[in-house]
Amino acid sequence: MILVCPSCSAKNRVPEEKLDAAPNCGQCHAALLPRAPIELTEQNFSNFMSHSDLPVLIDLWADWCGPCKMMAPHFAEAAKHNPHVIFAKINTETSPRLSAAFNVRSIPTLVLMNKTTEVARISGALRSAELQQWLDQQLKVRS
Repeated sequence: MILVCPSCSAKNRVPEEKLDAAPNCGQCHAALLPRAPIELTEQNFSNFMSHSDLPVLIDLWADWCGPCKMMAPHFAEAAKHNPHVIFAKINTETSPRLSAAFNVRSIPTLVLMNKTTEVARISGALRSAELQQWLDQQLKVRS
């Protein structure tokens, strides 16, 4: 399984059975699966998405958005409890091309990706339990 380092963008080969062992990047030694959302930008998005073998749940948000701010701690909490999903955030204000590519109509919007393929999408703020329930349902459908 290939995991892209969220810190240095190096590609790392990690056996699937070692995912629960908190693997670190072979180049910069940062955690490959941080239990917190990572920031994706127009600069690192393509490399990260096209080479990561784990599903990626993306929160498209903006700093001025009240519901986005309300959901942020719930998104971070869900990231702690899902070690086999990468949680990522894209600021729609600083990455307008990504926002346009995702055809974002309202924020917050969550998009579950498998490499470069969109698997599922939901708009609106969710609390931790709602987010977890939605994610579990999408991953079950995907399996």
